[in-house]
Amino acid sequence: MERNMSMTKVAMPEQEPNVRNKNFSEVALGYTKEMAMEEAARCLNCKHKPCMDGCPVNVPIPGFIEKVAEGDFEAAYEIITSENALPAICGRVCPQENQCEGKCVRGIKGEPVAIGRLERFVADYHMANAKPAEVKIEKNGKRVAVVGSGPAGITCAGELIKKGYDVTVFEALHKAGGVLSYGIPEFRLPKDLVAKEIETVEKLGVDIETNVIVGRSVTIDELMEQGYEAVFVGSGAGLPRFLNIPGENLLGVYSANEFLTRVNLMKAYKFPEAPTPVKVGKKVAVVGAGNVAMDAARTAKRLGAEEVYIVYRRSEEELPARAEEVHHAKEEGIIFKLLNNPCEIHGEDGWVTGIEVIKQELGEPDESGRRSPKPVEGSNYVIDVDTVVIAIGQSPNPLIRQTTPGLDTQRWGGIIVEEDTMKTSKDGVYAGGDTVTGAATVILAMGAGKKAAKAIDEYLNGR
Repeated sequence: MERNMSMTKVAMPEQEPNVRNKNFSEVALGYTKEMAMEEAARCLNCKHKPCMDGCPVNVPIPGFIEKVAEGDFEAAYEIITSENALPAICGRVCPQENQCEGKCVRGIKGEPVAIGRLERFVADYHMANAKPAEVKIEKNGKRVAVVGSGPAGITCAGELIKKGYDVTVFEALHKAGGVLSYGIPEFRLPKDLVAKEIETVEKLGVDIETNVIVGRSVTIDELMEQGYEAVFVGSGAGLPRFLNIPGENLLGVYSANEFLTRVNLMKAYKFPEAPTPVKVGKKVAVVGAGNVAMDAARTAKRLGAEEVYIVYRRSEEELPARAEEVHHAKEEGIIFKLLNNPCEIHGEDGWVTGIEVIKQELGEPDESGRRSPKPVEGSNYVIDVDTVVIAIGQSPNPLIRQTTPGLDTQRWGGIIVEEDTMKTSKDGVYAGGDTVTGAATVILAMGAGKKAAKAIDEYLNGR
């Protein structure tokens, strides 16, 4: 096979910015077979495989890319799914630039190999062309409960079912998928694709029970009494944080969590064909600059907002969102109001009319190297808006820690676990994902679910 020594990745076909910012169809259109093989030929197949060091679930990356270069896409799929149960999702939403691609040797003098795009291509090709394989699993008669059907829970459940356990997943909402279903917009992660990935796990025999709030409908202790020999908690970080400034209770103020959940689970993404369950005004301010803030801003634009602002207290260099998300947001006409910190939300007759901000300047770097913003006295001004979305992070819902005696948690609510096993302070109870770390990435949650499944198997087999 001839290597492709191009310094740049094969470009990803995308919808035009001024077309896509009015619809909810996927922005990136995916590689063709020819594009995928051309990009795969850029991989040097290094002996020391640095890209694998950056992958939280240890996908044999050079191996699958070599198969793509040869045109054997099914073999590539088998290699990926030996370690990663959700490749179509990871290929779309993983921050590859900080993980596998961040370690790629090709990235030293040019662009790294487009590992994420290739993973997405392989998964999509398999979904479109392959016949479902029959999997024979020998049952061991032991039952495990999983709390939450997000990436951590689904990964843990999938790993355990393959090892012969009877696994029941308890999901609080009416639809499985966790943040994949309620949090990430349709234009980044199509809902039918999430449904197919969940279906794959169900076909293995995982039972998913929706509308069950663990901590209200049933407690962890009660699950143990019902015969579950171990419990994995992957309930995510669904409790939004707020600014605690005047005016935050006005109508027209959303948490990003509520805003995106309404859009995703109540099908606002079908707007204008279906009535929208969110009221979005002509001018929208999104406070925050992480991936969730970009998702909220780009969603508001698609729901008909004429002007959408990202309001963030630091500068361009400190933007926490993925570079790709920032780039897409700018292309779509999102206006960035950087070095501005909200101090009050103004209203009239109970509704939002504007957001008052104070300009910031960056001080000296702290111990971590981040420069803290400081207010510029007398620089306050008001941005006229009729909708405000707060996207400054989430923390774990307190229900589980409040209803589970003997479960040690951090002061901010995260469940404390042993790093190697994801074991909690309570015997037989394991945890992973955002409920342990706070809001993080899909792939890190999957890595935790995988690690916990291995530890649960060892625990239940006395090893």
